[in-house]
Amino acid sequence: MKTKSIQILSISGLLVTSFLVLTSFNPKTTEEQPTPQKPNIIYILADDLGIGDISLYNENSKIPTPHLDQMGKEGMMFTDAHTSSAVCTPTRYGILTGRYNWRTPLKEFVTWGNSPSLIQKGKLTVAQMLKDNGYKTANIGKWHLGLNWSMKNNSPEFDHYSGRTDRLNFKDIDYSQPIKFGPNDLGFDYSYIISASLNMPPFVYIENDMATMVPTQKTERNRKEYPFSSWIKGDVADDFKHEDVLPTVVEKSIAFIKENANKEQPFFMYIPLPSPHNPVLPIAPWKGQSEIQSPYADFVIMIDDLMGTIFHTLKAQGIEDNTMVVFTSDNGYATTNDLKTLRQKKHNPSYIYSGYKGSYLEGGHRVPFFVKWPGKIKPNSVSITTICTTDFMATCADLLQYKFKANEAEDSFSMMPLLTNEGTYLREATIHHDKYGVFAIRKGDWKLIVSPNSGIMASGKTKTHKENLPENILFNLKYDIKEENNVANKFPEKVTELKELLIKHIRDGRSTPGAIQQNDAILSQWPQANFAFKN
Repeated sequence: MKTKSIQILSISGLLVTSFLVLTSFNPKTTEEQPTPQKPNIIYILADDLGIGDISLYNENSKIPTPHLDQMGKEGMMFTDAHTSSAVCTPTRYGILTGRYNWRTPLKEFVTWGNSPSLIQKGKLTVAQMLKDNGYKTANIGKWHLGLNWSMKNNSPEFDHYSGRTDRLNFKDIDYSQPIKFGPNDLGFDYSYIISASLNMPPFVYIENDMATMVPTQKTERNRKEYPFSSWIKGDVADDFKHEDVLPTVVEKSIAFIKENANKEQPFFMYIPLPSPHNPVLPIAPWKGQSEIQSPYADFVIMIDDLMGTIFHTLKAQGIEDNTMVVFTSDNGYATTNDLKTLRQKKHNPSYIYSGYKGSYLEGGHRVPFFVKWPGKIKPNSVSITTICTTDFMATCADLLQYKFKANEAEDSFSMMPLLTNEGTYLREATIHHDKYGVFAIRKGDWKLIVSPNSGIMASGKTKTHKENLPENILFNLKYDIKEENNVANKFPEKVTELKELLIKHIRDGRSTPGAIQQNDAILSQWPQANFAFKN
């Protein structure tokens, strides 16, 4: 009937005009217009994928990524997008809570497979916010935010505040019992996860807070077979095969999309991929397919192809136009992933930027970032605005017209003005945080790194070094994108301005406007932030 009506209306321009006039002045017709359907939302997070590994970003890339390139061309490509940390757990915390990780007990490094939940009870997550506003929510992939495991024989639980966080202690975990606190307690209706990275035990699938199988063995891997892998021995279940985890994550994601497509209830999917983080495990038909003969390149090609299957599924299900898809990475490229071969083949996974995963330099936290939403985001759009991965939560709140309470999304700014070209993006500055907890702050073209000697990541180096660095390092990225010239002595007023702003954002417990909030308790010495608490 709808097609016939359109054909009839097209016969006569007069009839069309009359119809438009009548409906435009009919209040009843306006009232009967259905409320626009909320979009499905999919957030895909790669693990250790460098900005230069996506060929749309890197004109000299030796790794083809046609599916992700196409996503970027069909939506908006951000050239100045940053993770809230240069390592993975902190970034994941910021995405789901809209809050900087260093406001928690995690001041440096990452959680482990047996760590307790970093997101505390009662903390609003983007998943809970969307669920409360009518969304069906799913989390499929690498969690790496801590889980409160059930313990055997009344053994004390792992806890950030008790000091029991031994990353190699698994003997007291009771895998036959449900997780006490995990993704399903944080707003996810469905969850199918691994606890941490593929080199961190325990190696079990966890579906809706239950291990799918109880581990019966310990991991043993041949390093010669997997040269770009750093294995930690630990519990592994019979149904867990490292090479199959990435395809399983994609398979489960596609199944969820098909099950929930075209239903009245919109869905939100958080898909944190376990790759290309080591172990580097490309499988057939991708293994050995890259022109530069690099297992890492094969792995990236595999990721791109599998992302293509997700994009194809959205189109095949007829929901592509009402789905907002975000693709990014949790930090920069990790040097453990076949860097020697990539350099020999003239492929730079950090593109033109200095530094890699873990570093406060741009290559540590400047990441690929695509957003596609047909009809809402203009194709082939490019944004050069500095954004942060903590901004996802406020962006979703903007879609829902949800107003945050004072203790929610303290460091999140809506990107909707950038995506739709309507309104003003309000982020004043962005705080960066390296592997060792060293702070940097970015405002406009200026970037200040504070107290670098409290950590051990040296400027311009690919490995960690202990060396004497100045307390303040100032770069003007407009003229020095490679961060080679410290101009702190030339612009002391800029150092003062940025340092005072950084101290304010640390002390206030937030970087967004609103009532001052308390950061979580500081359990020990925090030398990287001593400058903020001297007075």
